[in-house]
Amino acid sequence: MEIVYVYTKKREEFGRQCNFTDRTAESLVDIPVDDSLKESFIERNPCESAIQCAPEMSEHEVNTERFETQSRGINHVEGGWPKDINPAEVEQTMRFRKKVEKDEVYIQAIQQLGSVMEHTIKQNNAVDIYEEYFDDIVEDGCAEPPSAKTINVFRDPNEHKRTASNISWYPDNAQKLAVAYSVLEFQRSPPGMSMDSYIWDVESPNKPDMTLKPISPLVCIEYNPKDPHCLVGGQYNGQLAFWDTRKGSQPIEVSAISNSHSDPLYKCIFLTSKTGTECFTTSTDGQVLWWDIRKMAEPTETLILDITKKGKPTLGGISLEYEPTMPTKFMVGTEQGIVLSCNRKAKSPSERIVANYSGHYGPVYALQRNPFFPKNFLTVGDWTARIWSEDLRESSIMWTKFHKSYLTDGCWSPVRPAVFFTSRMDGCLDVWDYMFKQNDPTLSLQVCDDALNCLRIQDSGSLMACGSHSGNVTLLELSDSLSQQQRNEKASVNQIFERETKREKILESRYRELKLKERAKSQQGEEKPAADEDEEDADELIDEAEKNFWFTVEQEKMESRRRRRMPNSDHVVERVFIFNLVVGASDITDVIEFLSDVIIL
Repeated sequence: MEIVYVYTKKREEFGRQCNFTDRTAESLVDIPVDDSLKESFIERNPCESAIQCAPEMSEHEVNTERFETQSRGINHVEGGWPKDINPAEVEQTMRFRKKVEKDEVYIQAIQQLGSVMEHTIKQNNAVDIYEEYFDDIVEDGCAEPPSAKTINVFRDPNEHKRTASNISWYPDNAQKLAVAYSVLEFQRSPPGMSMDSYIWDVESPNKPDMTLKPISPLVCIEYNPKDPHCLVGGQYNGQLAFWDTRKGSQPIEVSAISNSHSDPLYKCIFLTSKTGTECFTTSTDGQVLWWDIRKMAEPTETLILDITKKGKPTLGGISLEYEPTMPTKFMVGTEQGIVLSCNRKAKSPSERIVANYSGHYGPVYALQRNPFFPKNFLTVGDWTARIWSEDLRESSIMWTKFHKSYLTDGCWSPVRPAVFFTSRMDGCLDVWDYMFKQNDPTLSLQVCDDALNCLRIQDSGSLMACGSHSGNVTLLELSDSLSQQQRNEKASVNQIFERETKREKILESRYRELKLKERAKSQQGEEKPAADEDEEDADELIDEAEKNFWFTVEQEKMESRRRRRMPNSDHVVERVFIFNLVVGASDITDVIEFLSDVIIL
């Protein structure tokens, strides 16, 4: 029988000193005697018991009930005016102000408050309470070891957990983030699965700040950097949807399904334009489409990902990269492991694809230029992350080791040029700092037990959001050593990139020389096939002559031994052999040995 007594206390009384008072004894539970239980026990006499001279301690846990908070707003309007005065009428308010200013009570109150105000202002001018005494001292971020701590975890509120497929931060500050939820496994969506995606407040992980209701699950989502109230989302059915958070959860406009992608829309990025309403998207159907969110009936431009120049899609897009400082250039990462460098303003569609970089064995899930050195870009696919230079197309200049688990996403740090992040299928987040070491990650953090599917860092460089396969989004705060640029870091990273680029150029030129030599040898071999055949025939004749020679030598030796054993044999020369052979120098010694064995009598 378990005896439970519940103690209740208000939250405001937590930690207050307990005040005990005397009172009469009170019976809480009365358990009657059961004589039948005596038969199950045997009296132990004598009885030994051990006593420890130490106080007995007990451990208790107290947990408060979970309390869900809601954000509510209040609108303050101008008040305090008399009933006969309309605050909206400027003339009435001016008359009333002049009337009050002439009142003697008002003048006396202003004079009294003026002296107090003057005294306070003089105090503030004498001492600056906001003065920073050590503002000129530069903090050394290298002294602190790299670390990251979990701030919040945002969980998918639905019963059927879905993958957090993409994350986008609120442009103005780090107070909100939008998360797209979908099941990316083909035909594995459970019946009754929700298609909603959410906007979360960083300070309120219990309840979403806003719900987005698309007609198909969102695969990607992106805020408009020029208008924080507008955002677009790529849907699983290939359509592009546009939301204005001021107008509710339903999309304002959705692209026509006949003019949209035929596969899931994996990536969407806003372009730098005067209107701030242009964006472009890609999908595994092999197309890149440009849109204007003010009119989404059809795309403004179309590019087919075809490196064979036959006019049919041969590559499927997975990721996109756009640098505002280079408005005409963009890059596409494909599911075949090839990265395409494109020019939007090319003269013909076939000339839009300028170059391709192949180095991955699987889809390129992440593609991003270095914020400080746009000529170098990062790609994440299969089991490695690679850093490329636009000048080299044959191979990357730097790469990570092959991990045991698959890589799913990656990005550069917006504040440190030597730092980038990668996520893995085993739930680990790797932080690479090439100023610290290059062979292994500087920090490996086990974020969760499920696979990490996406990550996104905030523009300040101190907050990182990681989305998992189970729908949990973990918010991490990075240490100052990872979010503050070190002294001379930019120049050092530039030297590293230039050195590695020069090394790869030397190796590439050497490889080309070897290929040219092999090609020249193969051409010479094709020009003289007849001479090679004649040499082969001569070798065969020499081998056959050698065989016949040695066979004759052995026969003659046997015949010579037979004659020696014969009685009364005359010493005469029976045969004379003349060999006319074309053999090498090594065969002459064999002939001399043979002649030494033959005795001419």
